[in-house]
Amino acid sequence: MTSPSSSAPMPADDSFVIAGKTYHSRLLTGTGKFRDLDETRRATEAAGAEIVTVAIRRTNIGQNPGEPNLLDVLPPDRYTILPNTAGCYTAEDAVRTCRLARELLDGHNLTKLEVLGDQRTLFPDVVQTLKAAEQLVADGFDVMVYTSDDPILAKRLEEIGCCAVMPLAAPIGSGLGIQNRYNLMEIIENAKVPILVDAGVGTASDAAIAMELGCDGVLMNTAIAGAKDPVRMALAMKLAIEAGRHAFLAGRIPRKRFASASSPVDGLIG
Repeated sequence: MTSPSSSAPMPADDSFVIAGKTYHSRLLTGTGKFRDLDETRRATEAAGAEIVTVAIRRTNIGQNPGEPNLLDVLPPDRYTILPNTAGCYTAEDAVRTCRLARELLDGHNLTKLEVLGDQRTLFPDVVQTLKAAEQLVADGFDVMVYTSDDPILAKRLEEIGCCAVMPLAAPIGSGLGIQNRYNLMEIIENAKVPILVDAGVGTASDAAIAMELGCDGVLMNTAIAGAKDPVRMALAMKLAIEAGRHAFLAGRIPRKRFASASSPVDGLIG
């Protein structure tokens, strides 16, 4: 049986660019919360991800010699490793973590910035996020930034020089789905850098909606790793991202209050 993606391929030029590098998969995946490294590998492969994010403060990528190393199953020559600052609550901690990641990854400048403001909701501290973003961009980092769904703040982060802006759709790990469509649409319509939904996706339909809105991609971890079958869910997310992107490119019909017959009524007999 032919797969949906092979029977209706994306246009050849349907790629997007982050920090000067071209990507074709619009699904970015996390590496935490899986049972073991083998499950991490299998789920990442099923997702078709090209960019994988790594929590530097929680995952060994070489800083702990003798312990299992994530890079053994997700090698940097196959995947773009996106170190993130998960668990940081100040700009200073976030900047320090990014510099450690750059050292561990031999000068790798691409990083995902998140500075949290609350342990219960994991909402971003936007003041500290702005401060850290300014420092990191000035220090030569390519910053993909996790932020709230405030269109003004998103534009400000773009103006600072962030290479991608990643507004939440709902709290991290909540699985609530897309709760803020109109804010996301406002951010997308005014952006000149890639906009990727980060946080809140719970199932495949959520990922499809994000893409139908016009997002350039979606980053997720819990929705895949927390599923009963993470590898199958990773595949579902891959297909949902592709379906949502196809729908966005195709252009949906307008919403109407009343019915519109599928078959024309003109010229009916009798």
